[in-house]
Amino acid sequence: MLARLHSATLHGVDAVELVIEVHTTDGLTRTAVVGLPDAAVKESTERVQAAVRNSGFRNHEGRTTVNLAPADLRKEGPSFDLPIALGLIACTSEGHAPDFDRFCIIGELALDGCVRPVKGVLSLAIEARRAGREFIVVPAANASEAALVEGIDVLPVRDLRSAWELCLDPDSTPPHTIDRTRLLKAREEYTADFSDVKGQAAVKRALEVAAAGFHNVLLIGPPGTGKSMLASRLPGILPPLTEEEAIAVTKVHSIAGTLEPGRGFIGTRPFRSPHHTISEPGLLGGSTNPRPGEVSLAHHGVLFLDELPEFRRGTLEVMRQPMESGVATISRAAGTLSFPARFMLVAAMNPCPCGYHGSPQHTCRCSSRQIENYRQRISGPLLDRIDLHVEVPQIAFRELRGGVQGEASRAIRERVAAARERQLVRYRDWKGPAQSRTNSALPPKLIAKHCQPDAEGTRYLENAMEEMKLSARAHDRILKVARTIADLAASESIQAHHVLEAIQFRTLDRRLSW
Repeated sequence: MLARLHSATLHGVDAVELVIEVHTTDGLTRTAVVGLPDAAVKESTERVQAAVRNSGFRNHEGRTTVNLAPADLRKEGPSFDLPIALGLIACTSEGHAPDFDRFCIIGELALDGCVRPVKGVLSLAIEARRAGREFIVVPAANASEAALVEGIDVLPVRDLRSAWELCLDPDSTPPHTIDRTRLLKAREEYTADFSDVKGQAAVKRALEVAAAGFHNVLLIGPPGTGKSMLASRLPGILPPLTEEEAIAVTKVHSIAGTLEPGRGFIGTRPFRSPHHTISEPGLLGGSTNPRPGEVSLAHHGVLFLDELPEFRRGTLEVMRQPMESGVATISRAAGTLSFPARFMLVAAMNPCPCGYHGSPQHTCRCSSRQIENYRQRISGPLLDRIDLHVEVPQIAFRELRGGVQGEASRAIRERVAAARERQLVRYRDWKGPAQSRTNSALPPKLIAKHCQPDAEGTRYLENAMEEMKLSARAHDRILKVARTIADLAASESIQAHHVLEAIQFRTLDRRLSW
């Protein structure tokens, strides 16, 4: 007896449809799974047999062969439990078998027949729709996530028996639906607000510029000056996620398994803050079967690296390619995969190992050699890719206790959104996704077209290049930042004071002693 079903497996951030063939015949009782399965797939035979029996169905007494096609693609994870079990039931059932060609079936089984949630359902549902399936059968906990995909009916199931009955008569139960309009428009309010931060007006201005152009930023200052506090409030001033961006973010987090149970949608900008002991695969992504790293989990959001010099230098260097391209490419023996990684880098560091070099309140205990070695842990090419270097000074007591409450994040976000809208209009003819049409991502051709300062601004930039020994990349990044400053001021032209402010944001290039 032969049963043929359809499922899907993850391949990077996307999915590939699979054909699952279950064949039963006489002979010694034995089950074999072929088609390049990993350990979790091979173990499915034990789970499936227990789930079938505990759900009131009969197990096949003889030889069973399960083939996962295409055979040259490695399959991993427990999401094939449910289709294998349904195929086995179809082979041993004496009644009418379902029309499995209409379905894409996904789910992990418990020994009692309950269906458990799996990773990457959003990508799997998109692939099922592309393959022309009418229905996708998913665990009930993943139903809302799958329902984000239009054009395919989502059938949630809680156990193996209900899945079999649903496949026999899919029209007996209405498909799971969500209010897409309400869900996609709903935005969770950020609990952290810029109004909580006392003082630091210059730093807030720098972060507003960074948010408006999606520029990378480095915060430099002694301990306790508010660097982490400021960084954690940055997502609250970024424009709300568009529908396309929200789905892209949800896909990555679903594949990585970081999507909260029962939550099928991420509507806020991600904020990721990995510890400085993180490995290269943890940051970029990887392992034997590559999974998204922190740079991808921060897609369309903020990646915050606190104590930047404490990260291993080799770990930091792997970010250079995704910072430029917006894609993290991982090459392994099994092949090459790419994950989206268009993130905004916010890094923080102390001015020296003890943290108090240049502080009027504390005495620095570090030698000049220690300070130089500390700063050299960050390579020049990486610093070149950070558009804004911002000093975060210590706060005076009167500002801390009696200062005026700072501006709320909502007001800053409105200015940032207006500046982003100007960029979208200006670069409307730029080929590529809308989310990449920001000043920070401008290619050289568009820099030459849209980022030319006036004559006085050009002279200031020339002097800065000569005195500060700036690289060509730093030259372009100053122009991009100046373009963003002009956008915040609703100015079509880049004027001299825009260029001067952009130059002031290159602290490390100015070689200040802090």
